[in-house]
Amino acid sequence: MNAPAASAERATAVLAALRAVLPADVLVAGPVDPRHLRDWNVPCEPGTAPVALVRARSSDDVAATLRICDAHRHPVVPQAGLTGLTGGATPMADCVVLSLERMDAIEALDVDGSTITVQAGATLQAVQQAADAAGLLFPLDIGARGSCRVGGNASTNAGGNRVLRFGMMRDLILGLEAVTPDGTVVSAMNTMLKNNAGYDLKQLFIGSEGTLGVITRLVLRLYPKPRSVCTALASLPDYDAVLRLLRIARERLGPTLAAYEAMWPDFYDFANAQLAAAPPLPRDGSIHVLLESMGTDPGRDAELFEATVAAAIEDGCVADAAIAQSEAQRRAIWAVRDASSELKRAFSPHVDYDVSLPVGRIGAFVPECVARLRTACADVGIVNFGHVADGNLHVSVQTREVRFTKHDADEIVYGCVADWRGSVSAEHGIGLLKKAYLGHSRNEAEVALMKRLKAAMDPNGILNPGKVF
Repeated sequence: MNAPAASAERATAVLAALRAVLPADVLVAGPVDPRHLRDWNVPCEPGTAPVALVRARSSDDVAATLRICDAHRHPVVPQAGLTGLTGGATPMADCVVLSLERMDAIEALDVDGSTITVQAGATLQAVQQAADAAGLLFPLDIGARGSCRVGGNASTNAGGNRVLRFGMMRDLILGLEAVTPDGTVVSAMNTMLKNNAGYDLKQLFIGSEGTLGVITRLVLRLYPKPRSVCTALASLPDYDAVLRLLRIARERLGPTLAAYEAMWPDFYDFANAQLAAAPPLPRDGSIHVLLESMGTDPGRDAELFEATVAAAIEDGCVADAAIAQSEAQRRAIWAVRDASSELKRAFSPHVDYDVSLPVGRIGAFVPECVARLRTACADVGIVNFGHVADGNLHVSVQTREVRFTKHDADEIVYGCVADWRGSVSAEHGIGLLKKAYLGHSRNEAEVALMKRLKAAMDPNGILNPGKVF
């Protein structure tokens, strides 16, 4: 859907209407703080100047803003923690930027019901800490935990390292409140696991990247806090061994298996080059897998975990393994996987790809994709890593100025994903960066239905226009 056309007269009218209803500390007219002009990866177009920034303190502020902008057919771009990776929160010219970062309250925590009720601007880390203080766990975890906001996690359906056990953000939301583009507050703050009374309206907003409504409050699921965490790093000869180890881990560890992170040799070499400590296992050209279990019986869980690793070694799928014997060793193992955060510093200029494929086909996809990239540019740098057990693969590709551009890499990687019937977005969303490739993973009927939903819920096209499709 195209963005509504901007005009100086309309902008003036919108500002006047917003000033009439919003407190002075909520509405910032004119130039806005430069940090609101981009998300983590995607800056706005040069010269872009939003009309205003609304720093909402309540759902009423959000509703008033949308009601006025809808009446004037004026574009609104919602923002939260600005940690998105595909431009979903990047503003457009003359829009009103609607920030929820001040709506950060932890409203209630129900130990018996294992739920926590929060405003959408609460950081993920604040929610985790509130749950932890009550002896419970909010399991979503991503590297931006200290700055990302749970409303943004919901609107992008965030994933992270524990999807294998706890699911995506969608699986952790029982209820929510959202404001539709016309300013209607839809409060579906369900706190029950079972509620089949009509349509599950929250699903319209989860993963819709702020194009159908602005999420303002959430009811999130909590889990018992683990009493044991067991972590190991294993080296494996090939991807068939990765699949065999996964089967062994699932059979023996059952629902306690919480993480299964695969690192191809290219990533393992890059990661360890960024760390001062010696590698937990040698850089020998193997695929390395980080596996972790979370349980409730420390003694039994450790024995079971060690027996699982021993069984994998006996099977032959694991050539070597290091089991963490302390929290410091556990952090050292995770430091290798978390060195992906160094890609922006030490691997640039590059493009990050967040794709998903059937688990059993990832092993064949990786060399095929690498071969296509190197056919186009023989000296291109590539690293591969990912959560794997949930089908999510991350590919980072260096660009080479004019002779191998981001567009060149996009065409190859996303073309390969399409050929292998995967998804161009596993957990980061579509935003601006992947719009041209949505059709690689969604057919015409699916995209048409998405557009009908958008037209029905946002007939004036004001909310986050130009994103997704």
